[in-house]
Amino acid sequence: MTKKKYRIETTCPKCGCSAVNHLSSEEIKEKFGDVPNVDMECHECLLQYSTPMETACPEWDKECRLKGQ
Repeated sequence: MTKKKYRIETTCPKCGCSAVNHLSSEEIKEKFGDVPNVDMECHECLLQYSTPMETACPEWDKECRLKGQ
């Protein structure tokens, strides 16, 4: 049985590069924790930025809601 993967997609506000991750719910909890925003680092310009989870992964935010799981 395959675990469901969620697509987390962000765009750097400085240079516009995008980042895409496919993570299971356990991986999301481990990497980002119980927070409303995801902290990312652009692989091109190295800018560290934060974006709302509901924007980065609407499906995760709607379905799982980090809190209470």
